[in-house]
Amino acid sequence: MLSAIERVMLRRLSVFAGRFTLEDVESICAVEGVPAKETLDLLPSLVDKSLVIKEEVTGQACYRLHETMREYAALKLREADEEELLQERFTDYYWSCGQRAGPHARYRLPGWLEWMELEIDNIRAVLGRCISQGDSARGIDLVTSVAWYWITRATTEGVQWVDALLKSGPGNPLGQFWAYFLRGFLALLKADPAAAPPPLQEAVRVARAMDHPALLAQALSLASIAANLAGDSIAAVRLLEEAASVAMKADDYEARISVLQARALGGFFHGDIDAVRDAASEGVTLSRKVGDLYGLEMMLVNLGSSALLSTDIERAKDLCMEALRIARRLDDRVAEYSLLDYLGCVAAASGQGHLAGRLFGAAETIRSQAGASVFPFLAPILAQTEESVVGAIGRAKFEAEVGAGKRLSRDEAIRLALGERIQTSETQIQGGGVENLGKREADVARLVAEGLSNKQIGARLFISERTVDSHVRTILNKLGFNSRAQIASWVGASGRSGAVAEI
Repeated sequence: MLSAIERVMLRRLSVFAGRFTLEDVESICAVEGVPAKETLDLLPSLVDKSLVIKEEVTGQACYRLHETMREYAALKLREADEEELLQERFTDYYWSCGQRAGPHARYRLPGWLEWMELEIDNIRAVLGRCISQGDSARGIDLVTSVAWYWITRATTEGVQWVDALLKSGPGNPLGQFWAYFLRGFLALLKADPAAAPPPLQEAVRVARAMDHPALLAQALSLASIAANLAGDSIAAVRLLEEAASVAMKADDYEARISVLQARALGGFFHGDIDAVRDAASEGVTLSRKVGDLYGLEMMLVNLGSSALLSTDIERAKDLCMEALRIARRLDDRVAEYSLLDYLGCVAAASGQGHLAGRLFGAAETIRSQAGASVFPFLAPILAQTEESVVGAIGRAKFEAEVGAGKRLSRDEAIRLALGERIQTSETQIQGGGVENLGKREADVARLVAEGLSNKQIGARLFISERTVDSHVRTILNKLGFNSRAQIASWVGASGRSGAVAEI
């Protein structure tokens, strides 16, 4: 019932692993000899025939194929001997998007992260293809160009992609630098003292070889933080001094903000709160000036923490709340758990022990989902605060509040911390509510909980193993988890497997 050109379009759409936009279609699925406008006019026709699904995501029109239709169209693409052509267009398109947008993403993160949420399944498909094809250069370029997604949303997944791509080949020198830098950055976000130093040492080496002062200053700054985390304060001071010297010559914003972050965290590690306050105050002014939300969030966290340690509770509360609003806007999960902990300390100091316990519970859940650990300098503060709250309200009540906090979704926890009204639903449990999953995602989650492999799930649901893998990654991202075991626990919590199966 389709025209010849509609058949061409439908089979070519199968290259997309997830949602796609008109711009994506125009760039990848163009039909030779047919004007672009006529090509795009084919999409509404396929929607009208219920072969393509139209959706709206964050106010933008996008499309997707039902997974069964995608499997069928992919077979037709292979029969037409166009699979390699379309896969290459697909890879080159997303590589090009990353190269264009990546360098400027930091300064327009909210909109860029919305684009990433829409395209993430396609990005994953390209990264997987680069690994399987041994295309390490483009794979490393792509995984680092979308670094802010891994930094804010998916630290564990980012680590897995970077590690796999570094094993597949070195890439070009600049890509290699950013891969090592990103790997070390993600390890720092996880507070992993063993994993952070080696890749950052490699990033320093590559930056020196390229004779690139701005990159060298950034790598030295993170290497200083990693040295402090590993307990090597002498190396940390030496690295920071060199970073500051190089950054001064480079006259580069990202080099300067990296040095300020290293100084602030160094102040925490060495108990020098004045150093934290001075570096963070300069960082707040600088990041506001250039419009860097991530840098501003980071510096507000540092400044709020220093106020908390100085027992300036009201100032700490104001600073941490401003930082938390930014973290919510970016969905920066590492910042979210840290700020919930800090605001729990603020609540405790304000005589709100029950609120403190609930915020600590929520922070623990988000921290676990991010695969992170508490920074060493924060652990004693949390322990002392817990002791004071237990003394005020009793161990049983404190543990009950912590348990209640663990059951909150991220949105509920953030609303609670900000003093906003929340409505707790019994169908919402840690990491997000079941309503966040689509029907097929819920089916996959249930089968993951039953212990089935991706291949077995595919056979049960009559979908490909690649499609199952995409669903599992989406589930992990939506719920903020990093393992199949967490999905299984989530499904089984309070006997919810039946609820998930019915969505």
